[in-house]
Amino acid sequence: MNAAAMVRIRDVSDLVTKGTTPTSLGRRFTSSGVKFLKVETFAADGSFIAGREAFIDDSTHQLLRRSQLVQGDILFSIAGALGRSTVVEQAWLPANTNQAFAIIRPSMRRRSIHPRYLLWQLRSPAIARRIAEINVQAAQANLSLEQVRDFEIPFVSSPEQETIAAALDDVDDLIVTLERLIAKKQAIKQGMMQQLLTGRTRLPGFTSSWSELSLGDVTRIKTGSRNNQDKQAGGRYPFFVRSATVERINSYSYDCEAILVPGEGGIGSIFHYINGKFEVHQRVYKISSFAPNASGRFIYYFMRQYFGAHAMENSVKATVDSLRLPTFKKFQLRLPARDEQDAIVCLLDDAEAEVATLEARLAKARAVKGGMMQQLLTGRTRLPVGATA
Repeated sequence: MNAAAMVRIRDVSDLVTKGTTPTSLGRRFTSSGVKFLKVETFAADGSFIAGREAFIDDSTHQLLRRSQLVQGDILFSIAGALGRSTVVEQAWLPANTNQAFAIIRPSMRRRSIHPRYLLWQLRSPAIARRIAEINVQAAQANLSLEQVRDFEIPFVSSPEQETIAAALDDVDDLIVTLERLIAKKQAIKQGMMQQLLTGRTRLPGFTSSWSELSLGDVTRIKTGSRNNQDKQAGGRYPFFVRSATVERINSYSYDCEAILVPGEGGIGSIFHYINGKFEVHQRVYKISSFAPNASGRFIYYFMRQYFGAHAMENSVKATVDSLRLPTFKKFQLRLPARDEQDAIVCLLDDAEAEVATLEARLAKARAVKGGMMQQLLTGRTRLPVGATA
């Protein structure tokens, strides 16, 4: 195939303009009527967020004739969250917009361009780099319409445009599906934790009462002794520091089952579990040596669910809020018999594994999408007409 020709946005658009805020013309927003779309009306992926739109009356809509939207228009943010983009759908119409969006109307009269192909080009790494270059030169984060008109993109035949757009739409749909499924599974898992870790829902065959104990009654709690300078890139062992990120180190002080909780920085929101060799930062608490009647994994789940509120109530207020040993020791647990703890842990572990599997699929899909964008939107890889992802 021949190399794709480069064209400017102005060459493939019948219109590149922007809107006006009604209040600047003495008009008011209304509680209903014609939709008035703003940057915050859309998520980062361009999806419409119902309830985030404003409204204007029809007379204001007619006054703002320049920015009346039609199906297939592309909205491209030129102020605030630069580069946020979407294609206008029939269901949103009638609609208008303000000066934070460039309105790009794909050409049907000169060089015909598919709206979704143009949308993907505007989301391409090349355009993102161009926006970053402009931002470095500018005093504030915004783009002019002239700069948008001068963006250059590869131009291919209409059938190839549709093929490329369909391929990228397919992988994007997969990502959205996985994101929604992960959110659903996370919500189910959260509900399971609320029910099972409190005894509100009991598993079949378990009827014995639960015990009220403090964390200090069933574990040994101490801080580590290492500091940030000890971490080593590519180290053999996990090094638990004051963040959700686990660093690496080439030596270890512990080989056991443990829960690791930072004593400062994100207090009450970061929990790690390990059963093996590891090292601990001097500002991280190591909870280990669990009593026979206490499952370390059960306590890990219990702390994730309930320790945060306890930590915030009992933290030492300073420049950086911190936790002291008594806060951990006095944290109250509700423990069923050990066999019921193990059964609950089994269910929660299965739910965690299911989410982790989906998250791995999502990461792979995002990587595939990134690779496809690099290849298809630059013309490095050309798709046969009619090919799909």
